[in-house]
Amino acid sequence: MADEHPEEIDVEALQAQLAAFSVEQFLVSAASTIASLAYAKLERQDLAEARRAIDAMAALVPQLEGELADDLALALTRLQLAYADAVNP
Repeated sequence: MADEHPEEIDVEALQAQLAAFSVEQFLVSAASTIASLAYAKLERQDLAEARRAIDAMAALVPQLEGELADDLALALTRLQLAYADAVNP
């Protein structure tokens, strides 16, 4: 018989995990994921969604520091150029 009681969430443990997580790591992860999503949307010619993802990435990139910031800034530039090419073939 399946357990009818959902597992209780240890809120304090979850808060401790979140507190240990670097904001920089989260921003880099988010920007990377959004870049992948933007490329996928561009490939499918879903230009409205691609634009939305590119705009979101443009908001995140200035907040980044560290060694991946330059790579993600370059990815943003390439996305912006690819979008411009898609809009004006």
